[in-house]
Amino acid sequence: MKITNEVKVGLLAIAAIIVLVIGFNFLKGSSVFSKPFTLYAHFPNIGSLEKSNDVKINGLTVGKVYNYKAADKEVNSITVELRIDKDIAIPKNSVAFIDGSVLGSPYINVQKGTAGDYLKSGDSISTKLEMGLLGGLQAQVAPTITRLNETFDSLKLVIGGLNSIFDPNTKNNLRSLITNLTLSSAQLNQLLNAQSGALAKSLGNMNAITANLAKNNDAITSSIRNVEVTTSHLAGANIEGMVSALQSTINQLQSTIGKFNNNNGTLGLLMNDRALYDKLEGNTTRLNQGLLSLEILLDDIRLHPKRYLNISVFGGKKAAEPITSPAAKDTVRVKY
Repeated sequence: MKITNEVKVGLLAIAAIIVLVIGFNFLKGSSVFSKPFTLYAHFPNIGSLEKSNDVKINGLTVGKVYNYKAADKEVNSITVELRIDKDIAIPKNSVAFIDGSVLGSPYINVQKGTAGDYLKSGDSISTKLEMGLLGGLQAQVAPTITRLNETFDSLKLVIGGLNSIFDPNTKNNLRSLITNLTLSSAQLNQLLNAQSGALAKSLGNMNAITANLAKNNDAITSSIRNVEVTTSHLAGANIEGMVSALQSTINQLQSTIGKFNNNNGTLGLLMNDRALYDKLEGNTTRLNQGLLSLEILLDDIRLHPKRYLNISVFGGKKAAEPITSPAAKDTVRVKY
Protein backbone atom coordinates (compact mmCIF):
# COMPACT_ATOMS: atom_id res chain seq x y z
CA MET A 1 0.00 0.00 0.00
CA LYS A 2 1.43 3.23 -1.08
CA ILE A 3 1.23 6.15 1.36
CA THR A 4 0.53 9.42 -0.29
CA ASN A 5 2.36 12.64 0.45
CA GLU A 6 -0.75 14.16 2.01
CA VAL A 7 -0.90 11.38 4.58
CA LYS A 8 2.75 11.83 5.38
CA VAL A 9 2.30 15.58 5.92
CA GLY A 10 -0.73 14.93 8.17
CA LEU A 11 1.13 12.36 10.29
CA LEU A 12 4.10 14.69 10.58
CA ALA A 13 1.83 17.55 11.70
CA ILE A 14 0.14 15.33 14.33
CA ALA A 15 3.55 14.22 15.66
CA ALA A 16 4.71 17.85 15.82
CA ILE A 17 1.60 18.86 17.74
CA ILE A 18 2.08 15.98 20.21
CA VAL A 19 5.74 16.92 20.75
CA LEU A 20 4.74 20.57 21.19
CA VAL A 21 2.13 19.70 23.82
CA ILE A 22 4.52 17.42 25.68
CA GLY A 23 7.31 20.02 25.58
CA PHE A 24 4.98 22.78 26.71
CA ASN A 25 3.75 20.74 29.65
CA PHE A 26 7.31 19.77 30.46
CA LEU A 27 8.36 23.40 30.50
CA LYS A 28 5.40 24.16 32.72
CA GLY A 29 6.61 21.52 35.12
CA SER A 30 3.67 19.12 34.67
CA SER A 31 3.85 15.44 34.09
CA VAL A 32 2.38 14.27 30.82
CA PHE A 33 2.11 10.55 31.32
CA SER A 34 1.18 10.40 35.01
CA LYS A 35 -1.24 12.21 37.28
CA PRO A 36 0.71 15.00 39.02
CA PHE A 37 0.90 15.57 42.79
CA THR A 38 -0.80 18.90 43.28
CA LEU A 39 -0.75 21.22 46.29
CA TYR A 40 -2.33 24.64 46.74
CA ALA A 41 -0.82 27.59 48.57
CA HIS A 42 -2.61 30.84 49.36
CA PHE A 43 -0.54 34.07 49.48
CA PRO A 44 -1.70 37.65 49.98
CA ASN A 45 1.00 38.78 47.56
CA ILE A 46 3.15 36.71 45.22
CA GLY A 47 5.44 39.54 44.13
CA SER A 48 7.34 38.65 40.96
CA LEU A 49 6.58 34.92 41.16
CA GLU A 50 5.87 33.48 37.70
CA LYS A 51 4.68 30.20 36.26
CA SER A 52 7.29 27.44 35.94
CA ASN A 53 9.29 28.84 38.90
CA ASP A 54 10.80 26.14 41.11
CA VAL A 55 9.38 24.56 44.22
CA LYS A 56 12.19 23.62 46.57
CA ILE A 57 12.62 21.67 49.78
CA ASN A 58 15.93 22.16 51.56
CA GLY A 59 17.36 23.66 48.35
CA LEU A 60 16.30 20.67 46.16
CA THR A 61 13.90 21.35 43.29
CA VAL A 62 10.89 19.07 43.74
CA GLY A 63 8.35 20.74 41.50
CA LYS A 64 7.15 23.77 39.58
CA VAL A 65 4.61 26.53 39.90
CA TYR A 66 1.91 25.38 37.53
CA ASN A 67 -0.62 28.17 37.78
CA TYR A 68 -1.98 30.92 40.02
CA LYS A 69 -5.30 32.76 40.19
CA ALA A 70 -7.23 35.13 42.42
CA ALA A 71 -9.01 33.47 45.31
CA ASP A 72 -11.94 35.94 45.17
CA LYS A 73 -13.16 38.92 43.22
CA GLU A 74 -11.52 41.41 45.61
CA VAL A 75 -8.17 39.64 45.14
CA ASN A 76 -7.67 39.45 48.88
CA SER A 77 -5.43 36.43 48.29
CA ILE A 78 -3.89 34.51 45.42
CA THR A 79 -4.03 30.75 45.07
CA VAL A 80 -0.88 29.20 43.67
CA GLU A 81 -1.04 25.67 42.22
CA LEU A 82 2.11 23.64 42.86
CA ARG A 83 2.96 20.50 40.88
CA ILE A 84 5.28 18.17 42.82
CA ASP A 85 7.16 15.74 40.56
CA LYS A 86 9.16 13.82 43.10
CA ASP A 87 7.76 11.07 45.25
CA ILE A 88 8.30 13.05 48.43
CA ALA A 89 6.31 12.93 51.64
CA ILE A 90 5.48 16.42 52.87
CA PRO A 91 4.23 16.66 56.52
CA LYS A 92 0.93 18.42 57.04
CA ASN A 93 2.44 21.08 59.30
CA SER A 94 4.89 22.13 56.60
CA VAL A 95 4.92 25.82 55.63
CA ALA A 96 5.49 27.31 52.18
CA PHE A 97 6.83 30.84 51.57
CA ILE A 98 8.21 32.79 48.65
CA ASP A 99 11.99 32.96 48.69
CA GLY A 100 14.67 33.91 46.20
CA SER A 101 18.14 35.26 45.68
CA VAL A 102 19.07 38.84 44.80
CA LEU A 103 20.06 38.04 41.20
CA GLY A 104 17.91 34.93 40.64
CA SER A 105 14.19 34.29 40.16
CA PRO A 106 11.84 33.83 43.14
CA TYR A 107 10.72 30.34 44.05
CA ILE A 108 8.45 28.51 46.52
CA ASN A 109 10.41 27.25 49.48
CA VAL A 110 8.72 24.52 51.53
CA GLN A 111 9.81 24.35 55.13
CA LYS A 112 9.10 20.79 56.28
CA GLY A 113 7.28 20.19 59.51
CA THR A 114 7.59 17.36 62.06
CA ALA A 115 4.08 15.87 61.87
CA GLY A 116 3.59 12.19 61.23
CA ASP A 117 0.73 12.79 58.78
CA TYR A 118 1.51 13.83 55.19
CA LEU A 119 -0.20 16.01 52.63
CA LYS A 120 -2.13 14.41 49.83
CA SER A 121 -2.63 15.58 46.29
CA GLY A 122 -5.18 18.42 46.22
CA ASP A 123 -4.49 19.54 49.81
CA SER A 124 -3.58 23.12 50.74
CA ILE A 125 -0.27 23.78 52.39
CA SER A 126 0.13 26.40 55.08
CA THR A 127 1.88 29.64 54.13
CA LYS A 128 3.46 32.52 55.97
CA LEU A 129 3.75 36.17 55.14
CA GLU A 130 7.51 36.21 55.36
CA MET A 131 9.09 36.07 51.96
CA GLY A 132 12.57 34.87 52.83
CA LEU A 133 15.73 36.72 51.79
CA LEU A 134 14.08 38.40 48.83
CA GLY A 135 11.16 39.58 50.91
CA GLY A 136 13.50 40.98 53.56
CA LEU A 137 15.45 42.82 50.93
CA GLN A 138 12.26 44.15 49.43
CA ALA A 139 11.08 45.28 52.86
CA GLN A 140 14.36 47.10 53.43
CA VAL A 141 14.49 48.59 49.97
CA ALA A 142 10.84 49.68 49.90
CA PRO A 143 11.29 52.74 52.18
CA THR A 144 14.33 53.80 50.17
CA ILE A 145 12.37 53.46 46.94
CA THR A 146 9.56 55.52 48.48
CA ARG A 147 11.99 58.27 49.45
CA LEU A 148 13.53 58.14 45.97
CA ASN A 149 10.09 58.55 44.43
CA GLU A 150 9.45 61.55 46.70
CA THR A 151 12.83 63.00 45.73
CA PHE A 152 12.05 62.51 42.04
CA ASP A 153 8.70 64.25 42.52
CA SER A 154 10.44 67.20 44.22
CA LEU A 155 13.01 67.24 41.43
CA LYS A 156 10.24 67.38 38.86
CA LEU A 157 8.71 70.36 40.68
CA VAL A 158 12.09 72.11 40.81
CA ILE A 159 12.70 71.47 37.12
CA GLY A 160 9.25 72.78 36.33
CA GLY A 161 9.97 75.92 38.37
CA LEU A 162 13.26 76.38 36.57
CA ASN A 163 11.54 76.02 33.21
CA SER A 164 9.06 78.70 34.24
CA ILE A 165 11.91 80.97 35.42
CA PHE A 166 14.00 80.51 32.28
CA ASP A 167 11.96 82.69 29.97
CA PRO A 168 13.42 83.75 26.59
CA ASN A 169 15.02 86.87 28.08
CA THR A 170 16.74 84.84 30.79
CA LYS A 171 17.95 82.31 28.25
CA ASN A 172 19.38 85.12 26.12
CA ASN A 173 21.11 86.53 29.19
CA LEU A 174 22.57 83.11 29.95
CA ARG A 175 23.82 82.82 26.37
CA SER A 176 25.44 86.26 26.65
CA LEU A 177 26.99 85.25 29.98
CA ILE A 178 28.42 82.06 28.48
CA THR A 179 29.78 84.05 25.53
CA ASN A 180 31.45 86.52 27.89
CA LEU A 181 32.91 83.65 29.88
CA THR A 182 34.30 82.16 26.68
CA LEU A 183 35.92 85.47 25.72
CA SER A 184 37.30 85.88 29.24
CA SER A 185 38.73 82.38 29.08
CA ALA A 186 40.43 83.16 25.76
CA GLN A 187 41.89 86.36 27.17
CA LEU A 188 43.07 84.49 30.24
CA ASN A 189 44.75 81.89 28.02
CA GLN A 190 46.45 84.71 26.13
CA LEU A 191 47.55 86.24 29.42
CA LEU A 192 48.94 82.91 30.63
CA ASN A 193 50.65 82.11 27.33
CA ALA A 194 54.17 80.97 28.16
CA GLN A 195 55.68 82.81 25.15
CA SER A 196 53.77 86.06 24.62
CA GLY A 197 51.62 86.42 27.72
CA ALA A 198 51.92 89.47 29.95
CA LEU A 199 52.34 87.20 32.94
CA ALA A 200 55.23 85.39 31.26
CA LYS A 201 56.91 88.74 30.49
CA SER A 202 56.42 89.87 34.07
CA LEU A 203 57.93 86.64 35.32
CA GLY A 204 60.84 87.15 32.92
CA ASN A 205 61.42 90.64 34.29
CA MET A 206 61.21 89.28 37.81
CA ASN A 207 63.78 86.62 36.95
CA ALA A 208 66.08 89.32 35.54
CA ILE A 209 65.70 91.38 38.72
CA THR A 210 66.43 88.41 40.95
CA ALA A 211 69.46 87.56 38.76
CA ASN A 212 70.79 91.12 39.18
CA LEU A 213 70.20 90.87 42.91
CA ALA A 214 72.11 87.61 42.97
CA LYS A 215 75.01 89.21 41.05
CA ASN A 216 75.11 92.20 43.40
CA ASN A 217 74.72 90.08 46.49
CA ASP A 218 78.15 91.12 47.84
CA ALA A 219 77.47 94.82 47.29
CA ILE A 220 74.07 94.53 48.95
CA THR A 221 75.65 92.68 51.87
CA SER A 222 78.31 95.40 52.19
CA SER A 223 75.67 98.16 52.10
CA ILE A 224 73.65 96.40 54.76
CA ARG A 225 76.81 96.03 56.86
CA ASN A 226 77.54 99.78 56.47
CA VAL A 227 74.00 100.58 57.51
CA GLU A 228 74.39 98.33 60.53
CA VAL A 229 77.68 100.08 61.47
CA THR A 230 76.08 103.51 61.04
CA THR A 231 73.07 102.57 63.13
CA SER A 232 75.38 101.12 65.79
CA HIS A 233 77.32 104.41 65.87
CA LEU A 234 74.08 106.33 66.12
CA ALA A 235 72.96 104.04 68.90
CA GLY A 236 76.27 104.62 70.73
CA ALA A 237 76.24 108.41 70.26
CA ASN A 238 75.36 110.66 73.19
CA ILE A 239 72.18 111.88 71.57
CA GLU A 240 70.63 112.73 74.92
CA GLY A 241 73.60 114.99 75.80
CA MET A 242 73.42 116.67 72.40
CA VAL A 243 69.73 117.31 72.85
CA SER A 244 70.35 118.71 76.34
CA ALA A 245 73.10 121.04 75.03
CA LEU A 246 70.86 122.18 72.20
CA GLN A 247 68.04 122.82 74.65
CA SER A 248 70.41 124.85 76.88
CA THR A 249 71.52 126.90 73.87
CA ILE A 250 67.90 127.56 72.93
CA ASN A 251 67.17 128.65 76.49
CA GLN A 252 70.11 131.04 76.46
CA LEU A 253 69.01 132.44 73.10
CA GLN A 254 65.51 132.96 74.45
CA SER A 255 66.99 134.74 77.52
CA THR A 256 69.07 137.02 75.29
CA ILE A 257 66.09 137.86 73.08
CA GLY A 258 64.11 138.55 76.24
CA LYS A 259 66.76 141.03 77.35
CA PHE A 260 66.53 142.73 73.97
CA ASN A 261 62.83 143.18 74.50
CA ASN A 262 63.08 144.82 77.97
CA ASN A 263 64.71 148.11 79.05
CA ASN A 264 67.27 146.67 81.44
CA GLY A 265 70.31 146.42 79.11
CA THR A 266 72.00 148.94 76.91
CA LEU A 267 70.87 147.27 73.72
CA GLY A 268 67.37 147.01 75.11
CA LEU A 269 67.40 150.72 75.91
CA LEU A 270 68.64 151.48 72.41
CA MET A 271 65.90 149.35 70.89
CA ASN A 272 63.02 150.33 73.15
CA ASP A 273 63.79 153.90 74.48
CA ARG A 274 62.29 156.36 71.98
CA ALA A 275 63.79 159.42 73.64
CA LEU A 276 67.27 157.98 73.50
CA TYR A 277 66.67 157.07 69.88
CA ASP A 278 65.61 160.66 69.11
CA LYS A 279 68.69 162.03 70.87
CA LEU A 280 70.94 159.67 68.98
CA GLU A 281 69.21 160.63 65.76
CA GLY A 282 69.70 164.38 66.55
CA ASN A 283 73.36 163.80 67.43
CA THR A 284 73.74 161.82 64.22
CA THR A 285 72.30 164.77 62.26
CA ARG A 286 74.66 167.21 63.94
CA LEU A 287 77.52 164.77 63.40
CA ASN A 288 76.65 164.57 59.73
CA GLN A 289 76.55 168.36 59.52
CA GLY A 290 79.92 168.58 61.25
CA LEU A 291 81.40 166.04 58.91
CA LEU A 292 79.97 167.98 55.96
CA SER A 293 81.47 171.22 57.24
CA LEU A 294 84.79 169.48 57.81
CA GLU A 295 84.66 168.10 54.28
CA ILE A 296 83.95 171.58 52.87
CA LEU A 297 86.80 173.03 54.95
CA LEU A 298 89.24 170.40 53.74
CA ASP A 299 88.15 170.88 50.14
CA ASP A 300 88.56 174.66 50.55
CA ILE A 301 92.05 174.21 52.01
CA ARG A 302 92.93 171.89 49.14
CA LEU A 303 91.61 174.26 46.52
CA HIS A 304 92.65 177.59 48.14
CA PRO A 305 95.65 176.89 50.31
CA LYS A 306 96.84 180.48 50.02
CA ARG A 307 93.83 181.67 51.87
CA TYR A 308 95.07 179.93 55.00
CA LEU A 309 98.86 180.23 54.41
CA ASN A 310 99.63 183.47 52.61
CA ILE A 311 103.37 184.38 52.43
CA SER A 312 104.03 187.11 49.90
CA VAL A 313 106.99 189.49 49.65
CA PHE A 314 105.63 191.75 47.00
CA GLY A 315 102.00 191.45 47.84
CA GLY A 316 99.61 188.72 46.85
CA LYS A 317 96.63 188.38 44.70
CA LYS A 318 93.15 188.68 46.01
CA ALA A 319 92.00 185.43 47.65
CA ALA A 320 89.18 183.53 46.01
CA GLU A 321 85.75 183.20 47.52
CA PRO A 322 85.36 180.34 49.95
CA ILE A 323 83.39 177.28 48.74
CA THR A 324 80.02 176.48 50.26
CA SER A 325 79.72 172.77 49.23
CA PRO A 326 82.11 169.90 48.83
CA ALA A 327 84.15 170.07 45.67
CA ALA A 328 84.04 167.41 43.05
CA LYS A 329 86.50 164.60 43.71
CA ASP A 330 88.82 163.18 41.13
CA THR A 331 88.46 159.49 40.55
CA VAL A 332 91.67 157.54 40.98
CA ARG A 333 91.83 154.25 39.02
CA VAL A 334 93.08 151.43 41.15
CA LYS A 335 94.78 148.51 39.40
CA TYR A 336 94.36 145.10 40.85
